[in-house]
Amino acid sequence: MSGAGSTGLRVEERADRLVVTLDRPEKRNAIDTDLVAALHELCARLEREPKLLLLTGGAEGVFAGGADIAQLRERNRIDALAAINSAVFARIRALPMPTVAAVDGPALGGGAELSYACDLRICTARAFFGQPEVRLGIIAGAGATHRLPALIGETRAKELLYTGRRVDAAEALRIGLVNRVVDSPADLLGVAHELLDEIAKASPLAVRLTKLAVDAPAAAHPQLDLLGQAVLFEDPEKHRRMTEFLDRKNR
Repeated sequence: MSGAGSTGLRVEERADRLVVTLDRPEKRNAIDTDLVAALHELCARLEREPKLLLLTGGAEGVFAGGADIAQLRERNRIDALAAINSAVFARIRALPMPTVAAVDGPALGGGAELSYACDLRICTARAFFGQPEVRLGIIAGAGATHRLPALIGETRAKELLYTGRRVDAAEALRIGLVNRVVDSPADLLGVAHELLDEIAKASPLAVRLTKLAVDAPAAAHPQLDLLGQAVLFEDPEKHRRMTEFLDRKNR
């Protein structure tokens, strides 16, 4: 099942995942209010029916060139307090099942922040990331100020946020911003699906509770880990998987 429309998203449904493509090529996939609304609808669906998510920018060699500057220029303090972009990115971050961003070409400003909201990032050799907001007179206000330090460390994040310098794929891999770099853009989605295939081999409930535990604040541990393990110890899937493991071992 797939769908497309004027919202700027194309959605392909598979048994265990959704493949979602940003689809505003004429605007370099800039994130506008219609796209934000479509992403909220996507999140609502995945909250009701948890699945893996693969998010990509399509075949045009652009992940997302940032927020729609024409719209951004007209926003005022009330719009800023409404958390237009940051709210939907936080919702993506909190989705029940893992998310993978497959990045080809530029991921800038809000586009980079959208990729940071995903659990994992894979990119092509021609991809690059950047937060140019200070050069436009604003801050990276949709997640980069806290997600980027968590991903690459405070000192590196401050440099990028203060200067707006772009990070190419090789540096992104070296500093831990991305998990893998793919040489050919034609291979990007295949590698991303391979990673999701590996995740899909695991118990869905165990993966979901692992994500919940990893994303929880430090104060929630170890109680959250113990509670999650207690749920899984009573799960029939755990018994089945361990029995199959022991059977294979004893052959």
